[in-house]
Amino acid sequence: MIQTIGEVAGKVWAALRENGEMSVAQLKKSVESNAFLLDSALGWLAREDKINLTKVGNSVKVTLK
Repeated sequence: MIQTIGEVAGKVWAALRENGEMSVAQLKKSVESNAFLLDSALGWLAREDKINLTKVGNSVKVTLK
């Protein structure tokens, strides 16, 4: 499971590098992941201080640091 979360984190990082700021919903479609794995990957990247998470209205925007 940890390896899978790490793989999704890598896909998230690559998507953000290529596209810039994205919402969590956009990321879920972009990396073709389920909500649990995406949330886990975002937590991993946030813990490593690799991303910024910003609440905008009813969504959360994600950017690379």
